[in-house]
Amino acid sequence: MEASYESYTHWRAEITAKANVTLDAAYCTERIEALSNEQDPSTKAFLKAYGSAHRDQILRWFEQALGEA
Repeated sequence: MEASYESYTHWRAEITAKANVTLDAAYCTERIEALSNEQDPSTKAFLKAYGSAHRDQILRWFEQALGEA
């Protein structure tokens, strides 16, 4: 499975408009913590599906979103 986003702006639009997720500080912090923990079941599934490079990019974008929250 492959997920590709052209940029942070594209990812943010997809996650907020299409997935109806609010990128507030609490949500971003929760996702950063989960994606940083390779023992977390959701992170294991994410890594299996998309790989570590994509996870690392998503982590950076959640950190950027947190800075904007």
